[in-house]
Amino acid sequence: MTKLITDEQRAQLLANGRRSIENDGFDPYPVVKLFTPNAGATWLLTEIDPDDQDRAFGLCDLGQGFPELGYVSLQELESLRGRWGLPIERDLYFQGDKPISAYAREARLAGRIVA
Repeated sequence: MTKLITDEQRAQLLANGRRSIENDGFDPYPVVKLFTPNAGATWLLTEIDPDDQDRAFGLCDLGQGFPELGYVSLQELESLRGRWGLPIERDLYFQGDKPISAYAREARLAGRIVA
């Protein structure tokens, strides 16, 4: 089973979380893309709260046409199962190539995350 977030990604997410606290206008690139293989949900995570390392921030799309920026519990993501009991997976090939605000803008227009 693939680890939801690698140690390297966790370190980058925490660094982004610290930078976000220090710089209100910080607009990071997504570090990791998570998805349900058969339920249409996707998360592009940019940071982890250094004071609550279960709390991640990013663009969340539950597959209902209303993607939004917000916080999510990593523990909940790890325990979540889609149809047929499949766990959330990490896109092994995803590379964020623009700030999260650009992904959010495109997602609002499309009604889903386009990545």
